[in-house]
Amino acid sequence: MELGPHAAFIWASYGVNALVLGALIAWLVADGRLQQRRLDQLEARGVRRRSSAAQAGPGRRTS
Repeated sequence: MELGPHAAFIWASYGVNALVLGALIAWLVADGRLQQRRLDQLEARGVRRRSSAAQAGPGRRTS
């Protein structure tokens, strides 16, 4: 595969793209873990999700 005189620019572009995508994926994974820890802490303190009331059934109150 011949990339011509712009080979360095093309490879650099692919490299930067790979780094940015890798950083975004790492950030999403880290943020997801942080949010899960925060949810676990809230549930441990007794705070419940609003969707839990909907799962209890119509006419029932969970609080």
